[in-house]
Amino acid sequence: MTIRWLHGRSPNEPVARCGLGATIVILAAMPGLFYAARASAEGIHPPRADPATVRASYVGSEACSRCHAEIYSHYSHTSMGRSLTPVTSEFLKTVPVSASVYDQKLDRHFDVYSENEKLYQSEFQVDAVGHEVFRDTHEIKWIVGTGANGRGALIQHDDYLFEAPLSFYRETGTWALSPGYERGDLGFNRTIAPGCIFCHSGRPQPVPETIGKYEKPAFTQLSVGCENCHGPGSAHVEAMGMGDSYPRSKDPTIVNPGAIAPTMANDICMSCHQTGDIRIFQPGKTYLDFRPGQPLDRVMAILMVPPTRENPPREDHVEHYYSMILSKCYRASARMPSEKQMRCISCHDPHVEPTSAEAPAYFNGKCMSCHSAQSCKAPAQARAQTASATAPADNCIGCHMPKRAGGAISHTSLTNHRIVARPDEAFPDAAFQMTTAALPDLIYLDAAPGDAEPPAITLLQAYSQLKDVSPVYEASFLKILHELEATKPQNAIVQAALGHQALAGGQLDDAAEHLQASLKLDPAQAAVYMDLSSVADQKGQADEAVTMVQKAVALEPFNAPMLKTLVLRLINAKQYPEAESAMEKYLQNFPEDDFMRKMLAIARQ
Repeated sequence: MTIRWLHGRSPNEPVARCGLGATIVILAAMPGLFYAARASAEGIHPPRADPATVRASYVGSEACSRCHAEIYSHYSHTSMGRSLTPVTSEFLKTVPVSASVYDQKLDRHFDVYSENEKLYQSEFQVDAVGHEVFRDTHEIKWIVGTGANGRGALIQHDDYLFEAPLSFYRETGTWALSPGYERGDLGFNRTIAPGCIFCHSGRPQPVPETIGKYEKPAFTQLSVGCENCHGPGSAHVEAMGMGDSYPRSKDPTIVNPGAIAPTMANDICMSCHQTGDIRIFQPGKTYLDFRPGQPLDRVMAILMVPPTRENPPREDHVEHYYSMILSKCYRASARMPSEKQMRCISCHDPHVEPTSAEAPAYFNGKCMSCHSAQSCKAPAQARAQTASATAPADNCIGCHMPKRAGGAISHTSLTNHRIVARPDEAFPDAAFQMTTAALPDLIYLDAAPGDAEPPAITLLQAYSQLKDVSPVYEASFLKILHELEATKPQNAIVQAALGHQALAGGQLDDAAEHLQASLKLDPAQAAVYMDLSSVADQKGQADEAVTMVQKAVALEPFNAPMLKTLVLRLINAKQYPEAESAMEKYLQNFPEDDFMRKMLAIARQ
């Protein structure tokens, strides 16, 4: 099960799978083995003055390049180092800039073209005699990804960022529908929420308490850079400029992922490479609060629905950490001193990205740091039979981390990070023993040492979202809601949940009381205004129902369901000229909506 967030409108912005790519647990029959693995930082400690807590600001990767020119040069050619780029004349030389796509299911045409060294995409529809019903054209401002699997496209409209309907796929060498667009016509209105762009850029600037709106400029750093892994660098730059010197890996002004506890180093990678089934911010936190060298769970809880033997883990797209900890390699290393424990950077050097041809030999070297040629039990003849220009003999990752077609995203391939001995290797028993007594129905993937479960407010939001797709979580939601009602009644999230629950049960007066109390505590909650609109509508208070939707739309002006509800509320209130105006404005942003176009035609008659 996956909570998908690109369309999410929760005030907490649920997070999971994203576009083009783009527990911790009790693992083994021995109780607490894997939880202890995360908790065991013996032998490796943070630097003397934890750089994660040093007051510092971000300076950008070019500031780092002055002293680390070779590392910077190598990193600039990696996928992370080119994760987000502006559309320039140079970029236009790297992909076809003329393409036409027709999707029969959607009955929509899409064009890609360049003009005056700018890139554009259009969506349009034609009627039975070939006349255009509508055409929507936007300039592509940024490209997400480097083409390892594909490249997505971003547009900007009224300070909001949106995904474009076509992406470029390396496997086919063509433009085709972006991931998710095959399920419905989303036009140019798929909002880029902070959780989407956080992992594809260096320093985005989302406007607080909005979804998809960004400051000017939208990014202070485009691609993922040095400080995404090493933390803000101003203190380090200042210290080095004053001639300070420290022993290797002991510099207190910057985070060295190789010199901190394995759990902390993995947390840096997990912030983008581990989604779980749902991510929930800790109270008052956002993506921009995460600092390398600090526990990730101070900012967000990554939670997972426990697998069963009848329903084992099936999808590992952006589940790299979870897959790794199920491997025999990781489980064996968990018993070792922390400096020898396997972690993401045991195999991956973020500064270097080998080519496809270089990868087998490069990763063979990583494997041989723990194994030997005698470790492989496959017959020599079988190991040689797979040899080719790109997959040489004795190719460790070719056998033990095989690639396969990506199921969630068309035209992509994924690498199995479970490091299996055989392709049909069963999941270890530990995979089904990952919950704890404190949290028996969810796996807390990024639990820091000593954290048995996330804060109650965090769990409330998780259960609230999970129960909508898995009713088994309804009881957990109600239990924790009632506990919080008694202990934290003056909390906006608690009051909003109580109001929503009362609304669902038809208790309109109670619902209104809780919802209004929530807005007094936090007025920037579009979903709460929508619930109040439903209360007013069911009470026959048509004008009040309109007012509440208008307040929600003011917070999320590109939320199509809210805008549709506004039209309905205006019609119910017999505000017909306003309803017609709302339909016209809706179609300016969503011209692909056939139903609203027909409604407007009827209204004009």
